[in-house]
Amino acid sequence: MTGFDVLVVGSGFGGSVAALRAAEKGYRVGVLEAGQRFGPEDFPRTNWHLRRYLWLPRLGCRGIQRLTLLRDVLVLTGAGVGGGSLVYANTLNEPLEEFYDDPKWAEIADWRAELAPYFDLGRRMLGAVEVPFTTPADEIMRQVAERMGAGGTFRRTHVAVHFGPAGADPYFGGAGPARGSCVRNGGCMVGCRLDAKNTLDRNYLYLAERAGAVVLPEHEAVRVIPRDGRFDVETERPGAWIRRRREVLHAEQVVLAAGVLGTLKLLGRSGLGGPRVGRLVRTNSEAIVGASARRADVDYSAGVAITSAFRPRPDTEIQPVRFPPGSNLLGLLGTILVDGGGRVPRQLRFATQAVRRPIRFLRSLSVRRWSERTIILLVMQSVDNALHVRWTGRRLTSSPEDGAKAPPSYIPEANEAARIAAELIGGQPGSSLNEVLLDVPTTAHILGGACIGATPDRGVVDAYHRVFGVPGLHVVDGSTLSANPGTNPSLAIVAQAERALALWPNRGEPDPRPPLGDPYRPVEPVAPRQPAL
Repeated sequence: MTGFDVLVVGSGFGGSVAALRAAEKGYRVGVLEAGQRFGPEDFPRTNWHLRRYLWLPRLGCRGIQRLTLLRDVLVLTGAGVGGGSLVYANTLNEPLEEFYDDPKWAEIADWRAELAPYFDLGRRMLGAVEVPFTTPADEIMRQVAERMGAGGTFRRTHVAVHFGPAGADPYFGGAGPARGSCVRNGGCMVGCRLDAKNTLDRNYLYLAERAGAVVLPEHEAVRVIPRDGRFDVETERPGAWIRRRREVLHAEQVVLAAGVLGTLKLLGRSGLGGPRVGRLVRTNSEAIVGASARRADVDYSAGVAITSAFRPRPDTEIQPVRFPPGSNLLGLLGTILVDGGGRVPRQLRFATQAVRRPIRFLRSLSVRRWSERTIILLVMQSVDNALHVRWTGRRLTSSPEDGAKAPPSYIPEANEAARIAAELIGGQPGSSLNEVLLDVPTTAHILGGACIGATPDRGVVDAYHRVFGVPGLHVVDGSTLSANPGTNPSLAIVAQAERALALWPNRGEPDPRPPLGDPYRPVEPVAPRQPAL
């Protein structure tokens, strides 16, 4: 089949929602995904199994974890049918308050009211539950929060994990697949081999395919061409040196949901989206630090990927993160903790510390039982900062955004929390090599670049997620988030996608939305003609 009513590019949090909701409204839906389809047995046992863990298709690695180094940020994203849900930390939070009030989009609509019902819907669809246990890392985090004067903000997280008995079918009134049960081994971000993680292929995509959507793995969209009121979408097998299997698919409408880097690359290659493409790309103002004990007497890998959180400031959230035993690969990115800021270059401070405390420095290089000894601290902020990401004709690159603060590679609260945690576990604090040596932050939550705006000179898409100047082209992934949410953004992406597709007409019916380019006005959701549930 080469012709669709709607072609969705990407199968992550935005694309899976779009596929299901468009299929429910009677559209013939195709979903393009560059990565492979994974079953529980296909995930690696540890992240040292590079061919199954990393996404480097030109080197024969077709796993679930992408690492992309731009000039100004190291980006971690997902790959495979289900997108980032295969490798994310399951955590489903609503954005911090500053997200809604950012002036770059706040004047368009009351986003709190617009998105509220879709946060609830997203949680139900993804099977979100509060973590029902406390781990050794949580006890340390509770003490860190108290030492930082934020003990009252400590809480358990809500996660998309099935903690019930194996074989149960707890979701969708019996319409979902049978499930495994979580054994709290910290394996969420290497791929859940127990089928206990509520990845998108177990809910949204599962129901979309039941409703008739066609998922096409190993089909990377490389160009979108508007042609006579329709679209030609060129695809090829990613990473192939020969036998690229080039195809051209046709669609009445195209939904871009390839993640920020994939969507910006596709818009850049296709010459679509206008002058704001790649502007206001955000890192969620993140830093990744940690604390490692000298011995593995206490197993800090126990639990699910993220089990708790606290806020040392209203605009800052800190969460403990874990990998399963044996999954020590990303420990190679760690080193001694070094503060930034001030007049002395961070690199010089690093060299001074390494010389003065050589044993501590050498110990930081060891990844033996790293996942069991280490509490990784993910620090996120709703602080306003941004980059400009652009397509050069060969690749994506980044540069400072005009008039904006650069995303931080050093957050004082992050380093303070790491030092307190290290003291509590009798170990040493650590940070990322790229942050210390290159002043380049790390983010697992790249956002923006195709932001919502009132007009084409202020954004790439309108408030209904339609691309300005290109009727029939939409964007519904993290690239449309117009501010840093300051917490895990997956639920925000789902909520925005649910809202956008709720306003679509059923196939063949009048469109209730104003014409593309007209000012925003509230629109009532359109009930689907063929609901999946």
